[in-house]
Amino acid sequence: MSVALNAFEVFEIAGQIERNGAKFYRKAAELLNEPDIQNMFLELADWETRHEQIFNDMGKQLSKPNKNSKVFGLEKKLLDPKLMACLAIFGTGGEPVHRLRSVENTAEVLKRAIEKEKDSMTFYEGLKDFVSTSDDKNKVDDIIEEEIRHIKILSQALKQRE
Repeated sequence: MSVALNAFEVFEIAGQIERNGAKFYRKAAELLNEPDIQNMFLELADWETRHEQIFNDMGKQLSKPNKNSKVFGLEKKLLDPKLMACLAIFGTGGEPVHRLRSVENTAEVLKRAIEKEKDSMTFYEGLKDFVSTSDDKNKVDDIIEEEIRHIKILSQALKQRE
């Protein structure tokens, strides 16, 4: 089955990924009882919220899709494109925090966060194919760089716990 997405939908997915990431980090901060880790997760949540706004602004520059909108075919079996973000990055079923309920320790949460940040980077690399201006490509590159910083921050925190 082939699924067609337009650029507007891709930016909606990117925004959902960032919302999911912010929810994930806020829930992780709530669940863990280490002030330094809680503060780190809250800061990461704020960054994810800023990323969401950037993607929303980029999406607003596009017109809403209609039957004549340019689409991009994806040769994968996918569900509703809006659910792609929920399934692939920061959680399943639309909520990024389901699995956190069973998390046993801080290291496990950090490992999960690193995994999700890497998944986000991969998605955003592909997202660059959907943006037309070099300014927008630079914005996506900036977000990818921030995701790399997130991975470094999370990896350092994990290393301190191992």
